[in-house]
Parts: sequence; structure tokens; C-alpha cells
Amino acid sequence: GFIAPSDQLTVGYIGCGTQGMREMTTLIANPKIRIVAVCDPNKLTTDYIDWSPNGIRDGIRKALEDPTWGEKFTGIPGGRDIGQQFVEKYYAKDKSGKKYKGCASYQDFRELLEKEKDVDALKIMTPDHLHATISIAAMKKGKHVVIHKPIANLMYESRLTIDTAKNTG
Repeated sequence: GFIAPSDQLTVGYIGCGTQGMREMTTLIANPKIRIVAVCDPNKLTTDYIDWSPNGIRDGIRKALEDPTWGEKFTGIPGGRDIGQQFVEKYYAKDKSGKKYKGCASYQDFRELLEKEKDVDALKIMTPDHLHATISIAAMKKGKHVVIHKPIANLMYESRLTIDTAKNTG
């Protein structure tokens, strides 16, 4: 059942808001995937809007097996600091109490694409109007993408995204 790090899919995670963090709590548990970078224009915020006031916090607590995580937050947490902290704390669970520092953090997806040469794929969890822009830029860099629906807000952008996927393989 052991999966060597060299056999894991390395993922850059773009969008650490409510939907992004909600999906990250299940994605991170997949042993075939290793999240190595997160990106969000928000550094840290606790004023996201969600279906419940504690849903994101409870999902992270469950994944980390830490019922005290996020006690200091009075609102709904998100942003690149929350994403990075969650990833590093999750992967540190396998290190017998040692710190894990293997997740880079970026404010701008373009910087992530320039610096994270070994990322295999991007999980794009941004607001809809950025799906096409980020996907096209990533595919042009040879990265695979998983886009949260919809592909784009405009038909032109959708077609451009699909054409880019076909042309870049």
C-alpha cells in the first residue's frame, strides 16, 4: 500500500476560499496526490461566506484529526496561509510530530507557474471568471488542469480553453 513520492501526482492548488478548502479536505487524503503549492490572493481571512459557520473548520479538523484547529477564528477561514498551514500540518501527521515544510504559497498564479516547474497538475478552485485564464496559462506551460465548473463564463473563453487543451495535449 506504500506509494513512493516519485509515484505521486504533484498538485498546485489555486483558490483557498470556502469551496477550495472544502474540496481540499478530501483531496489531500488521496495518497496518490501530493499538494506542493497553494495560491490565493487573500493571505488570510475569516470573513468568507459559507453554508454553515463551522463547516470548513470542521472539515479541516476532521482531516487533521485535531478538534482544536482554528479555535481562534471567529469567522470562516480561508486564504493562502490557511491552505498552506493545512497542507503542512496534514503531511506532518506522517512525520511523528516533526514539522513538514513542503508547501509553497503564492499570491499570484503566474508566479506559481513560473516557480513550480515540477508541478504535474493544477486544481483550479477560483471564482468562475478566472477558470479559463488560469487553465489556458497552465496548459501552455505543459500542466494538466482540473477546473471547478464552469470552464468559463463566456462561450469564447470556453472554446479557447477546450482548443488549448486539444492543442497542448
